[in-house]
Amino acid sequence: MTTDHEMTTGLPSLDSVLTGVQPGDNIVWQVDSVDEYQELVTPYGEAAIRNGRKLIYFRYARHDPLFTEESGAEIHELDPESGFENFIAEIHKVIEASGHGAFYVFDCLTRLAVDWYSDQMLGNFFMLTCPYLFDLDTVTYFAVYRNYHTSHALTPIQKTTQLFLDVYRHKGELYVRPIKVQQRYSPTMNMLHVRRNGVFTPVMSSAIISEILTSAKWSGLNSDSSHGFWQSAFLKARELLKSGEYRPDLPDKGKAVYEQLVKMVISRDDGMQSLIKRCFTLQDILDIHKRMIGTGLIGGKTVGMLLACAIVKKSNSRFIELLEAQDSFFIGSDAFFTFLVRNGIWWVRQNQRDPEKFLKGAEQARRRMVTGDFPDYIMKQFEEMLDYFGQSPFIVRSSSLLEDSYGNSFAGKYESVFCVNQGPRERRMQDFLAAVKRIYASSMSEEALRYRARRGMLEKDEQMALLVMRVSGAMHERSFYPVVAGVGFSFNSYAWHESIDPEAGIIRVVFGLGTRAVDQADDDYTRIIALNAPDKRPESNFDEVAQYTQRRADYLNLESNQLTSDYFSDLVPDATVPPINMVASLDTTQPRGAKAHHILTFDKLLADTNFVNDMREILDILKRAYKHPVDIEFTANFIDEEHYCINLLQCRPLQAKGSASIKLPDVDVADDERIMEAHGAVVGQSRVENVDRFIYVVPERYGQMPVNARHEVARLIGDINKALDKDTPCRVMIIGPGRWGTSSPSLGIPVSFSDIKRVSIICEVVSMHEYLVPDVSLGTHFLNELVEMDMLYLALFPNKGDNYINTKFFEESPSRLLDLVPGAGKWEDTVRVIDCADVVEGGGIRIIADALKQSVSCHFSKD
Repeated sequence: MTTDHEMTTGLPSLDSVLTGVQPGDNIVWQVDSVDEYQELVTPYGEAAIRNGRKLIYFRYARHDPLFTEESGAEIHELDPESGFENFIAEIHKVIEASGHGAFYVFDCLTRLAVDWYSDQMLGNFFMLTCPYLFDLDTVTYFAVYRNYHTSHALTPIQKTTQLFLDVYRHKGELYVRPIKVQQRYSPTMNMLHVRRNGVFTPVMSSAIISEILTSAKWSGLNSDSSHGFWQSAFLKARELLKSGEYRPDLPDKGKAVYEQLVKMVISRDDGMQSLIKRCFTLQDILDIHKRMIGTGLIGGKTVGMLLACAIVKKSNSRFIELLEAQDSFFIGSDAFFTFLVRNGIWWVRQNQRDPEKFLKGAEQARRRMVTGDFPDYIMKQFEEMLDYFGQSPFIVRSSSLLEDSYGNSFAGKYESVFCVNQGPRERRMQDFLAAVKRIYASSMSEEALRYRARRGMLEKDEQMALLVMRVSGAMHERSFYPVVAGVGFSFNSYAWHESIDPEAGIIRVVFGLGTRAVDQADDDYTRIIALNAPDKRPESNFDEVAQYTQRRADYLNLESNQLTSDYFSDLVPDATVPPINMVASLDTTQPRGAKAHHILTFDKLLADTNFVNDMREILDILKRAYKHPVDIEFTANFIDEEHYCINLLQCRPLQAKGSASIKLPDVDVADDERIMEAHGAVVGQSRVENVDRFIYVVPERYGQMPVNARHEVARLIGDINKALDKDTPCRVMIIGPGRWGTSSPSLGIPVSFSDIKRVSIICEVVSMHEYLVPDVSLGTHFLNELVEMDMLYLALFPNKGDNYINTKFFEESPSRLLDLVPGAGKWEDTVRVIDCADVVEGGGIRIIADALKQSVSCHFSKD
């Protein structure tokens, strides 16, 4: 049981001033130097040790240590630069392990604001840590430096702590003035007290009180008269530039300032620093700061977009006019954590670092996010941004710290939301806030969390910054859209003709918003263009299926204030007028006498403009700058009949491998050894390997199922995937009708990527219905994950040319379905799981995939 004498500052006279120290007290000392803090910490620590209490010291600041190993304190050394999330997790882990009644000392908290470049994050840290200590009946000492912090730090600290005291040293004597002492009172408690001969007594003379307080450089009634670390850093940089003395190569003339601002705003990723220094000037960073809301980093997607624009413009001056100007806004990553703390969601976030319970509470947290609110200072900046855009449409895009980095694209895992931005200002603000909260909530979606878990990133510092971009396009009556949008790759992993150079790159374009290029939700197609051979259409390999062109377009309906999809022919009644005539051609297959009909071919754009060369040069420039293949998102809009501008919306490292990097064997396969032969769409690295297991969805049975049953089959595929022994290497080939990963069951099998994450080869059998032809989904979020995981994608046309599939093999070989999923009996004739070891003796089943020749052979092998 805790006794009164154990709850002490170690200074009995000070205990009397405070009318005692109570279990759960967090005591914050506002000091001018660490020496003043040390004078109070030492007796406190000695008393704790003397009374047999566990004394824990968190060491992280640059000032001299407050305790040594010989003092008896349990010392934990921490690094704030590891990131807010990691830092607080380590501290809370120690607190949890120490249990009730421990005594704590923290180094000066001001160091945290320095390392995190943010008073907001210091305030967040205190609001999360102080109540935790209070609940465990601890006593804890903290300190902050006077006149260093804005209200974003001091207000939450003063509101949350139990005791807040000012400390002064004047003419060699120590003075203490309690500002806040919770649930305690005495007539002189909040007076200034002087320590003489070990005793604290109230100062009664007004002359002495005013002399001491005025000598302490009081900050004034405006609690934000201090610029804080964030604004002070930018003010210093502006003054340095204005003075004309800035030298980026000299530490004392600006190099240190530049490097600090990069880590404050752009990126702390060591792998990105060299590229950032080559491409961003100090003025560039100051310009970014002018358009920031809140503090913190701008995130991976924003960095990629801004870097791409800077790289391309600096490489060739003609791109300065060709590229659309950027006037985006950036919601800093600190705003995300502040939102979580303010709305009581942080503790769920902490659970997500644990691989055993990372999904626990996520759904509840997402619901709470939707109803959460923002601090007033953030709302004020939101209003200013909204007024800047007026009624122009904009899009709110995720830009997390890990997003679009090397090896982790997070493609499609976090949301982006269009704000059509029509109607009264109040409604437009509500729509914007809903978009922000929706994206914040997507950071805790099951799909995003599983993606992080698969890549071992649950414990990494993942904060959600946001990019708010003007929608690129033009108003056409009451519709808004770009004429061209798409994705581009500096490396072409889908080289369907021998004349195509994979290193020249490839683009995938659509008419209207680029949502159709990255998320296919219906039975429609896009135009794929090899940049060194734009006249070579992949459809020529598909037995003249050039009729399968884009028929629907996505656009913003300004009347209904929403994202809409419609047929091109309905959206654009007259396709002969500029600039529509640059992308549409007369359909010559129409019967004689039929009404003229135009289809989207993009032929005139490709043949009569420099668009292909521009895109090829842009991709090549970015590839050389990154020293790595890249992929981009872009739009193109015509200014007049002859001139267009390009808008780079995104750029990130592309996870690509060469399409012909290995020598493939030339084999002659007998008819009775053939299992499958495909000549069509092949995406991925050429390879020769054995197949250990097939998962085969019988097309005829699946095609007759109602929609709800198709969703059940998709879930069953996920269950089979989970049942695979992750510790035993196993090459799995999955084969099914239509499109894998579609959101529409009428087009294929609506699995998520997590349902097939252990698959090595994915095959789409074109047999859902007569007119469904696989549109090679380059640039879609689903295919991006296949590329990241080095999966092989292929399409099989069973009734065309030399394509072949041995359906008897798949339907009559013994199936392991019930061994893996015992309750799946009703699907035994629809989903077949065939282990090659069960059907082959003294050999195996081999697949040879040639991405260059667009051919795949799967057959029995004696090797």
